[in-house]
Formats: sequence, structure tokens, C-alpha cells
Amino acid sequence: MRKYKIQKDIWGTATLICLVLFAVFLLYPILQIFRQSVIGGDGEFTFAYFIKFFSKRYYLNALLNSLKVSLCATVLAVILGTLLAYLMHSIKIVGRGLVEILIIITMLSPPFIGAYSWILLLGRSGAITTFVKDVFGIQMPAIYGFPGMLMVFTTQMYSLVYLYVSGALKNLDRSMLEASECFGCIGIRRVLKVVVPLIGPTMLSAGLLVFMRSMADFGTPQLIGEGYRTMPYLIYNEFISEVGGNSGFAAALSVLMVLLTTVLFLGQKMAARKFSYSMSAVNPIEPQTLRGWKAAAVHLMVYVPVFIGLLPQITVTYTAFQNTNGVRFVEGYSLNSFSKALSKLSSSVGNTLLYSLIAVLIIVVLGTLIAYLTVRRHTTAVSILDSLTMMPYIIPGSVMGIALLLGFSSKPIKLMGTAAIIILAYILRRMPYTIRSASAILMNIHPSVEEASMSLGASKLKTFVKITAPMMRNGVISGAILSWMTIISELSASVLLYVTKTQTLTIAIYTEVVRGNYGTAAALSVMLTTVTVLVLMIFFKVSGKREMSL
Repeated sequence: MRKYKIQKDIWGTATLICLVLFAVFLLYPILQIFRQSVIGGDGEFTFAYFIKFFSKRYYLNALLNSLKVSLCATVLAVILGTLLAYLMHSIKIVGRGLVEILIIITMLSPPFIGAYSWILLLGRSGAITTFVKDVFGIQMPAIYGFPGMLMVFTTQMYSLVYLYVSGALKNLDRSMLEASECFGCIGIRRVLKVVVPLIGPTMLSAGLLVFMRSMADFGTPQLIGEGYRTMPYLIYNEFISEVGGNSGFAAALSVLMVLLTTVLFLGQKMAARKFSYSMSAVNPIEPQTLRGWKAAAVHLMVYVPVFIGLLPQITVTYTAFQNTNGVRFVEGYSLNSFSKALSKLSSSVGNTLLYSLIAVLIIVVLGTLIAYLTVRRHTTAVSILDSLTMMPYIIPGSVMGIALLLGFSSKPIKLMGTAAIIILAYILRRMPYTIRSASAILMNIHPSVEEASMSLGASKLKTFVKITAPMMRNGVISGAILSWMTIISELSASVLLYVTKTQTLTIAIYTEVVRGNYGTAAALSVMLTTVTVLVLMIFFKVSGKREMSL
């Protein structure tokens, strides 16, 4: 039976402290956005900002554009990611381990780097565009606007779906597939009738993550949108514009984004709960060996999308070693771009490593504690805490950035312009990864282990520190590394929060791209990718496996 008060023990105190922290550093800033959205320039209560939004087609189009590109990208990413996951788990693919690593690498860099890379390839003066025009005399269609954004989001985020669906397929028992064969359900019909319904909730979760990320992305429409305005673009411009900017209107736009993503999140949760299945693979799916043209076709279906997804990384790496002069490429290759990147922007590299390390350390401590509370302590207070920790999951980065600026721009807690506000954004936005990963491990640890420790005289806290926490270690470390990989590529929130002395690597890359310093931007991108690949290798070493699932 659920308890409706905070219990007076060490865990009750820990719950109270966590609730206070989230109330001050998350709930309060979010409430400031809602407050700012209904306060006019004269300080009076008003709905003028919302009326302005719904009365002008320009602003409504931005919302519709965001929904359109996010929905289309979600559908394509779910189809592609699910197809690849099924093929990789049901068919023996040559080089499967390498292919999985390459799929993961496609999602390591921020989407705006993908946008920048596709401009280099398919822009008006892009390498592929120029080649096709010179050799075949064909003018390729423009990559800018909706087509470019759709390509960037799809090729960047199908890997997320792949990771989610791969985890679900590992729990799918092959006896179900064998039973369907007895009734003549084979091939694509079996996939649609048996496999897809069983992994449907997982596909919904993955699709929601893709939709949220696409909906919240700021850098991609800024670089490749060319007039295709989206909500994050409007929010950013309204908040920071020196001419015509309006923080109240930006707050109103942010409120609309929060309400929209909350409705979608709750809808996904209801659908997943209604159609969820409990699966445990006693006999996991074993990959089959194909020969002849079927094997060739399947391998092409796997290799081609993975190669296309890697093209941005390949392009950026190649560009980093070319001699460049701003946006122009000159003959020859050298390390000049790396030299410029290190000499001019070395502080951004140090900031990125320092801020991410501090954030991850705090995430590990708080995430482990909150994971334990949510799994072991079934109280109303813990349920509220669990809901608060999920709020950053559904709040776009640009909205979180504005919330923190509105909440902590003045005393008693003034964080604006400091490294602390960026670190706080990292902690809030990425802690859910560690909490969920640690919770999954803890659910497999029977409470009797802790009861045995306490029966021998150990206190609750000592049992947690000496027994439970070490047993949760793999899940905590895995979640922390996942958090770190996303932290070092974060842009949407930090682009609003940084000042010159707190510039991070991702912001430096974005700034160089906007300024047209393609060589320096490419060198910094290679450095970012190298760091994330090293983190990925650490993940494999710690987990003792050569794959990653969510």
C-alpha cells in the first residue's frame, strides 16, 4: 500500500533533499517561463503573447513546420532503424560487430554537424552537386529547407531506433516465430503480424525520442533551413535578438513547446502501457545464413544506409585535412586547420572536458541515489521525484536554457554568465540516462540481499554504500558514459547560456561554421568525434561487450 508521507529515516531525508533540489533548480525556472509568458511590458497579466502567436500565420507556420519535419523524420527513422535491427539480429551479417560500432558513431556528433557536412556535399557548390553537374550536366535539387532537414534528422537518428529495437529483439523468443510458421505466417507477413506488435512499445519509445530531438533541434534549421523556420529557431531569435526581440513572447513560445511535448509524452506512455508485453527470451533469435542473391541484397540493405549515415563524418574528416581559406578550399593537404583550432580555441576543449566531468560526477551520485529511491521506496514523495527527473526529457534544450536564464539571472541565486549554469543544464538534461540505466540494473537485484546485510547489523546507509551501490556499478557507469556522450555534443541549451569564457567545443564548432571557417570547424568536429569514440571504447571495456543498447 502506498505511503502518503515522507518516512522519517535516512531515505526519507534523502527524498526530501532531492525534492528540494529539483524544486529549486528545475521546477522554479520552469515556472518562471510560465510566469513570463503572461506578464506584459507594463507588468500586468495578459494573454497578448499567445494571441499574437495564434493570430499570425508566420508563427503558426513555424509550429506546423516543426511538426511536419519532426513527424516525417520520426517515421523514416523508425522504419529504417527497425529494419536494420531486425536484419542484423535475424541474418548473419559479415562484419556485424564493426557495423554496429559504425551505426553508433553516426549518432555521436550533434545534428548541426551533419547539416554542415551535407551542405559541403549537396549544397549549391557541394562536391556531389558540382560533380553531377560537370559530368552529367544535371542540376541537382537544392538540399536546403525541408529536404535537407529531413535528411539530416533521419540519417542521424535512425541509430537511436536501432539501439532501442535491438534491445527489444534480444528479449524476443524464437519459439514465437516458430509457432507462427506452423500457421503459415512467414516472411514479411510474420514481421508485420508477430514481430512488430511485440516490439511496438519499444518502437513508440524510440520514435518519441527521435521526435523530441528533431522538434527541439536548433542548429540544423539555422544552418540548412534557409527560410524553413521552426519553433526552436523562433524561440532563439525572439529571446536574444537585439532588434525586435521579446523575452515574454519567447517565453510564450516555450510554454507552447512544453505543453505540446508533454501531451505527446503522456500519449506515448498511455499507448505503451496499453500495448506493452513482458518478454523473456529463453531461446533468443539465432541469425540465419543466407547465400546467393538474397545474401547480397540483405547486405546491401544494411551497408548502404550505414554508409550514407557515415558520410557526414567522412566529409568532416576529409575537410579537416584540406587547406582552406574561409569557405574556399585550396589545393593541398595539411594540419593547418588543427593548428588553428588548437591555438585559437583550446579553451573550449578544456571547458568541454571540465564541465562534462563535473556534470557526470554529480549525475552519478544523484542518479544512483534517485534510482535506488524510485525502485525501492514506493511512496508518493518518491513518485513526485521520479516525475520531476523526467521533466527535462520532454523539455527542449532551448526552452531549458531560457528557463535557467529567467530563473537565475539575479540574486539570491545568480548563475547567469557562469560555468555553473551550463553545468546545471547538463545535469538536468542528461541525468535521466543514468537514472534509467541504474534502475534497470537494480530491478534485477533482489531486496533479500540488502535485508541479509541489515540483519547482520549493518545500517541502511552502510548497506547501500557497501552492498547495493557496488552491485549497481555496471548500470551506473554505462548510464554515466551515455550521459557524457550526449553532454559533450549538446548545443541547444548551452548556446543560450554561454559567454566568451565559458564557450564549449560544440559552441565553438557552431560559431566557426556560421563564420564560414570550414576548415577550423571540421578540425574541431574531428576532435569531438575522436573524444566520443574514445568514450565509446571505454563503454565497451567497462561493459565487457562490443555492442550498446538502450
